[in-house]
Amino acid sequence: MTRSDLEQFRRSLIALRTRLTGNIARLTGEALNANGSVGGATSSAPLHPADAGSDAFEQEFTLSLVQNEEQVLEEINDALARMDRGGYGKCEECQGTIPKARLQALPYTRHCVKCARRVQQSS
Repeated sequence: MTRSDLEQFRRSLIALRTRLTGNIARLTGEALNANGSVGGATSSAPLHPADAGSDAFEQEFTLSLVQNEEQVLEEINDALARMDRGGYGKCEECQGTIPKARLQALPYTRHCVKCARRVQQSS
């Protein structure tokens, strides 16, 4: 992989990290209704149980999205660290080269397609 390729992947990872960081902040704000109250009940008006259930479901769903985004953010940071150590673009299982097309599609990947399938099947 050329220096130019690495820089292009670095820029891509940093842009993705910036976008995810914004998404996480926005989603966390939504889940906590931007004022720190959990569950959305801020008035003294009675709340219908179905509305409360819907609010709780939406909050739980949003928090699961935040968790997923945080996991991807961690993968991005790990990929940048691998880049600094010189291991970016090498499969962590077989030590083979990860094809550029795969890195373009998933720039933070740790595995080639063959090993990714094997790792996913064993989980």
